[in-house]
Amino acid sequence: MIRVASYNMRKAIGTDRKRRPERTIEVLNELDADVVALQEADRRFGSRASAVPLHMIEEHSDYVPVPLETRAGSIGWHGNALLVRTGVEVLERHLFHLPSLEPRGAVLAEVAVRGVGIRVVGMHLDLSGPWRAAARRTPIRAPSSPSGERGACPRGLDGPNLHQRGKHPPGGLAFSRTFPPPQ
Repeated sequence: MIRVASYNMRKAIGTDRKRRPERTIEVLNELDADVVALQEADRRFGSRASAVPLHMIEEHSDYVPVPLETRAGSIGWHGNALLVRTGVEVLERHLFHLPSLEPRGAVLAEVAVRGVGIRVVGMHLDLSGPWRAAARRTPIRAPSSPSGERGACPRGLDGPNLHQRGKHPPGGLAFSRTFPPPQ
């Protein structure tokens, strides 16, 4: 079974309003997924560095960021990032601009998990109706496993289109529940 999870890590700030990246690492390890789509993975201002330092991800988890080559110190694109378990092969990666009042984007990676290829899209859509609708019309059309806001995916990524190269992976896809960081 391939496990894909989505996690809005809220810039590693918990409900106690404290930034504690080690909590985020604990949640990632608890998810135990092959691929994790992160929302709010980078800080919003300044250098927009990763909210969880790369060395912490490498030293305290079995994950590595999908290399997006956007900014030094960042693991994401407009706050979206994809992590893969060590040993998962990244075959392709793409960045997409999404229309909105503030900069928004989506990240896509084609990966091979234990020999099975899938595409995963991570995104975090605008909350306002018109911009959210415009982002939904953005042509991100690939056989994919959308993560993030699955209920509001761009057309072509939802429901019956959850497949990889025309067939479901052996055992299907398992979506982990998402939850805020623990206090």
